[in-house]
Amino acid sequence: MKDYYKIGEISKIYGFSKDSLMYYEDLGILKPDRDTNGYRMYSIQDLYRLNLIKELRTLGFSMKKIKEYLENRNLRTTEGILNEELILTETKIKELNSQRSNIINRLSAIAESKEITNFENIELKYIEKRKAIELNANITRDEEFDFCVQRLQNEYEGRFDILGNNNIGSFFSEEALKKGLNNVFKSVFCLIDDDEETYNITLEEGYYVTFTYKGDYIYNHEHLKKLEEYIKENNLEAVGGPLEIYKIDIHETGNPEEFVTEIQIPVKKI
Repeated sequence: MKDYYKIGEISKIYGFSKDSLMYYEDLGILKPDRDTNGYRMYSIQDLYRLNLIKELRTLGFSMKKIKEYLENRNLRTTEGILNEELILTETKIKELNSQRSNIINRLSAIAESKEITNFENIELKYIEKRKAIELNANITRDEEFDFCVQRLQNEYEGRFDILGNNNIGSFFSEEALKKGLNNVFKSVFCLIDDDEETYNITLEEGYYVTFTYKGDYIYNHEHLKKLEEYIKENNLEAVGGPLEIYKIDIHETGNPEEFVTEIQIPVKKI
C-alpha cells in the first residue's frame, strides 16, 4: 500500500470529484501535502477522513457537522454521531416504507381500473362527499390539461402523484357545452383522502349519473348526449355540471385504446 495518492487516484477510488476534494481542503478537513511539482499528495490520514466523509455525507450530515466531528473525535463524539446516524437511518426507513406503500397503492389503482368491465353502461350511483383540490383554467387542448395538472401539483407541494393516480379529473365548461363544444374544461382537480385538511372544493354527496368508457375522448359529445337523454327519461334533474375522472390516461399509456374515463353528472330526483 502506498503512503501517498494523487488527486486523480483519490477521485477515482472514492467517487469524489476533484472540485469536491479541493472544497474539503478549503474547509480544512483535508490537508494534502505537495510534491516537488506542486501536485497534491494525499496521505493515509486523509484516507480515513475520506471514508468518514463519504459515509456521513451519504446520510445527509452537513459539512459543518462533519468538520466538527473530525476535529474532535473520541469515543463520546463517535457514539453521539452513531446515534444521530441511527436516527437518520430510521427516518429514511420510514420514508422508504411510506414510498413503498404509495407505489403499491398506485399499482392497485391501475389494476382496479384494468378490471372495470361495465363499459358503455349508464348507472345511477350514490356517492359520498369527496374532498378535492382544484385549479381553475380554460382548457381546450390535451397539452393544456397536462400543464394545469403540473401546476396543481406544484401549487399543493406535490400532495399527489400523477403516474398511477385514478383520482385526477376535470370539470366540463358548462358555457361551452351550451354552445355545443364538448371538449372544453373549466378546471382540473384531484380527489384526495377524507382525512386531508388542505383542500379547496368539495364534491357533495348525492346521486350521480355515471358512464365509464374505454378509448379516446373524441366521442365525448355522444356520451354526454346519452347521459342527458337518460336524465330526462328517468325523471332526474342535473344539479351541477358534468365532470370526468381519468382512471387510465396518457400518463399510464401511450395507447388511447387503453384509456379508461368515467363521466359523472350530479342529479336529483324530480
